[in-house]
Amino acid sequence: MARFTTRVELHDAYGGAYETLHAEIGKRGFTRTIDDGEVNEYQLPIGEYNLESELTSKQVCDLAVAAAKQTCTNHDLQEQPWVLVTKAADTRQWSGLKKVQ
Repeated sequence: MARFTTRVELHDAYGGAYETLHAEIGKRGFTRTIDDGEVNEYQLPIGEYNLESELTSKQVCDLAVAAAKQTCTNHDLQEQPWVLVTKAADTRQWSGLKKVQ
């Protein structure tokens, strides 16, 4: 199964827009955590999401855009959100992420 890191940036976001985004993108199978392949799980930065799926990068991007558009509808953002999807070809590496308890 492929692993995707997806970044969604909301512009002119206010009053709970990211909370709405977290809920909407979660409905589509994304999580806000990443694991180290052993037993540890880490919190991703705001606007970053993890998805393990057989979908293509384009399909993952479309899911994230749909979640972001739902967020825009709910919060009337002025500018369309930016979405970037990266498919991991190998292990992912990070530093400084907070371990989930």
